[in-house]
Amino acid sequence: MNQQDENKIRKAFKAKNWNEIKTHDSWSVFKIMSEFVDGYEKLGRIGPCVAIFGSARTKPNDHYYRLTEEIAYLLTKKGFGIITGGGPGIMEAGNKGAHFAGGKSVGVNIDLPFEQNPNPFIDRDKFLEFDYFFVRKVMFMRYSQGYIVLPGGFGTMDELFEAITLIQTQKLIKFPIVMVGKEYWKGLVDWIKERMLTAGNIHEDDLEIFQLVDTAEESVAIIEDFYNKYALKPNF
Repeated sequence: MNQQDENKIRKAFKAKNWNEIKTHDSWSVFKIMSEFVDGYEKLGRIGPCVAIFGSARTKPNDHYYRLTEEIAYLLTKKGFGIITGGGPGIMEAGNKGAHFAGGKSVGVNIDLPFEQNPNPFIDRDKFLEFDYFFVRKVMFMRYSQGYIVLPGGFGTMDELFEAITLIQTQKLIKFPIVMVGKEYWKGLVDWIKERMLTAGNIHEDDLEIFQLVDTAEESVAIIEDFYNKYALKPNF
């Protein structure tokens, strides 16, 4: 643990009197409410979008960056907007594809100490920034008509499993979750089957919540086929 981390822990555990705690909590409630209201108002006017997730560290010369651009471009041409976390890497590629396809390019950014500067391909009137991760997650879950998940790290896993869990527990309608890059995801999916499923911690039907593909055409076809059958609407 470095000194900066230790200082943050000490600050978090610094003693506060009851009035300080109540005041801080009350103002936090208003801040949270304002983020929900702003997000609902802006995203509710944008129309159907597909969310694209993946690593902020992916470089423009990477195969998955270029593949993300292609997926976003094709989805936009099918009439969907693209919503990303608004940062660099895979998020930038998603917004870039939407931008050059002439469609809606949405960025739902989060205030972080690293990695999360807004990319230049977000429509100016479709950029939102949040302090709270959980509010940002609600925006993705409510207004995304499908998830395209590219290779990523802990944040990508968090978003992927959040969606899978909410669909599994029927708190969210079963919209398409497309995991792109079979080679990248194979180890994780094998572990889910060999450990979780074998132990009885998930049901075999739960494996149908997500699909694995390798190409842009496959990704787009899954989204398009689903919405040729079902009407577009908020997810809860």
